[in-house]
Amino acid sequence: MTNLSISGRAAIVGLGATEFSKNSGRTELRLALEATLEALRDAGIDPSEVEGFSSYSVDKVPEYEIARLLGCKDVKFFSQVPHGGGAACAPVMHAAMAVATGVAKVVVVYRAMNERSWYRFGSGSYGFASTPIFENVNYGWYMPHGFHTPAAWVGMFAQRYMHTYGATSEDFGRVAVAARDFAASNPKAFFHGKPITLQEHQASRWICEPLHLLDCCQESDGAVAMVITSAERARDLRQTPVTIKAGSQGITSGQQSMTSFYRDDITGLPEMGVVARELYRQSGLGPQDLQTAVIYDHFTPFVLPQLEEFGFVRRGEAKEFIREGHHARGGKLPINTHGGQLGEAYIHGMNGIAEAVRQVRGTAVNQVADVANVLVTAGTGVPTSGLILGTA
Repeated sequence: MTNLSISGRAAIVGLGATEFSKNSGRTELRLALEATLEALRDAGIDPSEVEGFSSYSVDKVPEYEIARLLGCKDVKFFSQVPHGGGAACAPVMHAAMAVATGVAKVVVVYRAMNERSWYRFGSGSYGFASTPIFENVNYGWYMPHGFHTPAAWVGMFAQRYMHTYGATSEDFGRVAVAARDFAASNPKAFFHGKPITLQEHQASRWICEPLHLLDCCQESDGAVAMVITSAERARDLRQTPVTIKAGSQGITSGQQSMTSFYRDDITGLPEMGVVARELYRQSGLGPQDLQTAVIYDHFTPFVLPQLEEFGFVRRGEAKEFIREGHHARGGKLPINTHGGQLGEAYIHGMNGIAEAVRQVRGTAVNQVADVANVLVTAGTGVPTSGLILGTA
């Protein structure tokens, strides 16, 4: 019977990124081209060989313009996945499917944003009233009650999680402190050389209780790109192949975009549970087989239920895992060793996939010993996605 799984059939062979800043001084298209050309050089693949592109929504860089500027010949595959940061891992999954099925031999996955210098995320002013499509009308049920920003939407879930399981603001703070510790030793991180203490986290101003300022990710300018090709070809290229062992997207019952408040239980992230089960099924791996993880940290409270959905701890026990420092430097599952979106940059999760690639290659600044498999998750509160990357 034909093997229909994508597991092990494609690999990430090139990696490129710009610097991360609050004012890039270049267009998003320029950033995307810089990162893409660096990724192709890293792979040793000529731009004319690229046959596919994949990105995700809220990216304003069209694939046809990158293709034109790269000098691509025949582009046979292109996709843009919806739901912003929740789609972060999905373009790699789509690229792997395209390569595994023979639709395209070389696919570039990219993300380019000037979300700090050109526009602001999470401002609470979105023009929904003037664009009454379904998704915008949906927010009309929440915004009159003060739910104007992502921090407010996440704050509702966080309050219930705290009430049910006894987690505290200090537990969320421990996530931020560990991320900033990793960022402090990462020269590419915006907060390089700037660790924080738990006391500083607790003293930072409220954004939307129970979220302090230091519970919230950055707004960043920058770009990241990767090159995906077949596992067979990857063996002959210049870099250590990073095998795509599993990829999944997830939506489940009661799903809305950031406002799934009408579920019977809002202490978990069941759509991430869908992703977890599928990643483990495809790869044949389990939580015990993962040496490190990149857990999407747009807001610290959502890191805890992700650890639970992936089976690193039982439901409600992530706070003990965090209190014991298992997520931090030297812990049994170091997470976000690049500094995460809290400490390195917020490129909607694509910089987290880049860190997973470096961990498998053995070139990360904060390298974890003997890495064979890395989990990567995408944005939470929305339809989401995930990956397991590893050695061949």
